[in-house]
Amino acid sequence: EDTWKWEGDLIRCTGQPVGVTRSVKTYTNFELVVEWRHLKFAGNSGIFLWSPRESLDPLKPGQLPHGIEVQVLDPGYEEQYEKDTGKKGDWFTGHGDVFPVGSAKLKPFPPVSPDGSRSFPRKRLTRRAGEWNHYYIRAVNGEVRLWVNGEEVSGGSNVEPRTGYLALESEGSPIEFRGLRIRELP
Repeated sequence: EDTWKWEGDLIRCTGQPVGVTRSVKTYTNFELVVEWRHLKFAGNSGIFLWSPRESLDPLKPGQLPHGIEVQVLDPGYEEQYEKDTGKKGDWFTGHGDVFPVGSAKLKPFPPVSPDGSRSFPRKRLTRRAGEWNHYYIRAVNGEVRLWVNGEEVSGGSNVEPRTGYLALESEGSPIEFRGLRIRELP
């Protein structure tokens, strides 16, 4: 209860503990629009699509569900990773990766991460902490596409499962979401 606060169309998340808040119902084909901004440098979060109930019901703090994650990462996360590890984070980006988590399956659109599991964005369009970003996600018949700040950048096809819950992720850093809208499609 202390992690998530709804104030009109503004959703505030403290980032602690790690976990998710999910939709009341399941979705199959839909469009999702949301704006988000990290409140601290190197913030990490995500939007989960098509998460099955079996992966949500036993969820404990610190765990994440199965499903397709649409990364919501501050570009500063890449810089912090390199500073902390001394290595370039070539397995992720801060600009709209789309990838499967747990038992979910996805054939990522190119360009892809070195291990082939993530769809990397074709353009780096994410704004830094404190600035609002706009995501448009279209998920239809097992295909997901992501637009970041007005341009399509990443996605994938052959998703399994292709029906499930939608969830916003709390992953260690404060974040705000606003203008969240979901429209079901046939």
